[in-house]
Amino acid sequence: MVLLPRAAGEFIVKHAKHLKVNDAGIDKLTRTVIEGLRKGEISVDNFSQHEFHPKPDDAKCLDWLFLIDTLNFCFWTPGAATKWRVDGETGYFALCAAINRAKEAGVDITNPKYYSTLNVADLENLLRADDGETKAPLLPERVQCLQEVGGKLLEKFGGSFVNCVKESGRSAQRLLSLIVEEFPCFRDEAEFEGERVAIYKRAQILIGDIWACFRGKGLGEFTDIETLTMFADYRVPQVLVHFGALEYTDELMGRLKADEILANGSGQEVEIRGASIYIVEELKDRILAEIKEQKLEIPEKSVNSVLLDHFLWDYRRKHAAELEYIPFHKTLSVYY
Repeated sequence: MVLLPRAAGEFIVKHAKHLKVNDAGIDKLTRTVIEGLRKGEISVDNFSQHEFHPKPDDAKCLDWLFLIDTLNFCFWTPGAATKWRVDGETGYFALCAAINRAKEAGVDITNPKYYSTLNVADLENLLRADDGETKAPLLPERVQCLQEVGGKLLEKFGGSFVNCVKESGRSAQRLLSLIVEEFPCFRDEAEFEGERVAIYKRAQILIGDIWACFRGKGLGEFTDIETLTMFADYRVPQVLVHFGALEYTDELMGRLKADEILANGSGQEVEIRGASIYIVEELKDRILAEIKEQKLEIPEKSVNSVLLDHFLWDYRRKHAAELEYIPFHKTLSVYY
């Protein structure tokens, strides 16, 4: 039996040895998010407004999202190494820029018949950096992911992720199960204190991206979207620490400051990710309770963990310099 993300987060926090969760910090974050909701800073519309994201009327929209989220992992740069940049962007947006560049050049980039046959040299060229020298990280692992998912789409789903989405019957949980069962590179699980725990960062962000891109309509309609948790990565915890919601032990903070790499599936790494899920679920519950108690004019459907994750991730980007004092955990993994 596998504990799904929300239950996994609760279990991990209950047994954590290297961090603790602080109620006062979650309350502080709750007030900040409610203010963001009042100002309209948290909205499903924000996804499609970004220049790199596709529009729902694009026939290849879903296959673009699937390709991006197949490759959406491990963009951090060690030490003083040169950052991988495409069109001046780093990380996730550099990936989007590179895929869009290939698409604009006439490459059939979203077709699994094409990307399932790529080798490392091919992908290195597709993801080439502005400086012509810096390489995207984990190229062999990315090629392996593309070959895996591309082969399965061709074998079982008619060569398009659209058929996976249709098979889910508008259920985010059904689609989540399908993704992690059929595409092993999305199966983000670990053993922790005698239990198998699921984090499912990339699988959930894929479903969240579909929902946000289509604004919860058409192919993006999921009747249980509120059951998804946040997408546990290495950046959102910086925001949680900054607000005091998450606190590391001196030992763990020392390892992070020393830039030690935490093994994927190790106790400390799983604790950070599980605590992130737990805190954002608590945050969501407190916001919804506050809306009811205070009779705030904020639609409850605008509060889910997908949008809260977007807000926290964007907050880190907007306040990058301010949050630089908090080290982020570094892990080499295809899962985030």
